[in-house]
Amino acid sequence: MGDKRYLKWYNKIGYGSGDLAANCIYGLLTSFVLIYLTDTVGLNAGIVGTLIMFSKFADGITDVFFGNLIDKTHTKLGKARPWMLWSQIGNCILLVAVFAIPESLGETAKYAYFFITYTLLNAIFYTANNIAYASLTSLITKNGNERVQMGSIRFMFSLATNLTVASVTVGLVGKFGGGATGWRTVAFLYAVIALIVNTISVFSVKELSEEELTEGVEVTESEPQEKISFGESLKLLIANKYFLMIAAFYILMYIQTGIAGIGIYYMTYVIGNPAMLGTFSMAQMLPMVIGLAFTPALVKKFKGMYKVNLYGYVMAGIFRIGFIIGGYLGIIPLMLISSALAGLCTSPVTGDINAVISAASEYTVRTKGKHIEGAMFSCSSLGIKVGGGLGSAISGMLLAASGYVPNAAQQSASTLNMLNFMYLWFPMISIILISIIMYNLKVEKANADWDAEHGVR
Repeated sequence: MGDKRYLKWYNKIGYGSGDLAANCIYGLLTSFVLIYLTDTVGLNAGIVGTLIMFSKFADGITDVFFGNLIDKTHTKLGKARPWMLWSQIGNCILLVAVFAIPESLGETAKYAYFFITYTLLNAIFYTANNIAYASLTSLITKNGNERVQMGSIRFMFSLATNLTVASVTVGLVGKFGGGATGWRTVAFLYAVIALIVNTISVFSVKELSEEELTEGVEVTESEPQEKISFGESLKLLIANKYFLMIAAFYILMYIQTGIAGIGIYYMTYVIGNPAMLGTFSMAQMLPMVIGLAFTPALVKKFKGMYKVNLYGYVMAGIFRIGFIIGGYLGIIPLMLISSALAGLCTSPVTGDINAVISAASEYTVRTKGKHIEGAMFSCSSLGIKVGGGLGSAISGMLLAASGYVPNAAQQSASTLNMLNFMYLWFPMISIILISIIMYNLKVEKANADWDAEHGVR
């Protein structure tokens, strides 16, 4: 989309910090809500998993709905920033609510309370915030390299926040009194941080005007700015095969992230040291931060994102073999090294995926003459919540099916085998499936071919 630069360094940093806010919410919810519910509140893992799964049905509906609303929004702040701003208030209130289940409630009421607060958080407020935030990639710059840089910076914040949350949360809960009081206080602390940082992120960037967004792009219809109905948005998304591939990628990636939430169980009952969760998180995430720093240069060297993403996932699959072997042999250094190398290889995708979505959105502009950036970026929110929720749901169901006993000194052989399957094998399954998607995700070539065919420079 040309070499014109739209952003200063502080715009990119400010934008990226929004993922710090998002992952104060998401990191705590994904990694710790299940163990909070089973070991502190005393709920059944299988029932909790079932409730999370049903909650995801609502999520799947609201993603495209909010994306369509963002596309129809026109304010002084722009399309996406107003939604990103107000929705974080609901995120923060409901995060505290999820981790503050009243002890006076009966067992059935506790399940109902969790289901309502969890669903409101995910299906309404986190959806609106995440889609708006992701949409900004297309709305504040048309420069492809800047989009990759934004994605890399964004996910550096994401990984650093997730690493911090994984490393310090258990200790903080203990320092704040442990049990229900500790969890409630930690949730409040993360909520305050999220609210402050999200507000800073919103006001650190400015959206481009409609005229700037459409300038230099030939479209197939004369009125590309007309409002698009929810039904038409849905049809346009389904008609874009690249959107479907990216949505599948996100769902798979975050199913894996959700299942990785059993890491605290794995460290407690297989390795025998809960504090190792921070070490394993660091082994995977720090190399990803390093990889993200080099992602823009790699994309430039390989003249696009396709080869970087595909080769990265294929190599990650090879390194995951070492992780599995190390797990069964009890060789923790081998597990840590293999995890680090796999994380390094998959990092480019996390950095440039927003740019890939922007390319998919521009494919719709080229072929259909319609701007649906908000709806297009619903794939990220859909994947994060549906994938993460399904991962957590699957974890809860499999734990219950294996005979998991909360706070037991030692778990049964069936539970240990299940923990090994979820923590060792599922990442490999996920990488294989994502590699297939990456092989077929040739959206950059499709756009270039369309431009050549229609004489667009």
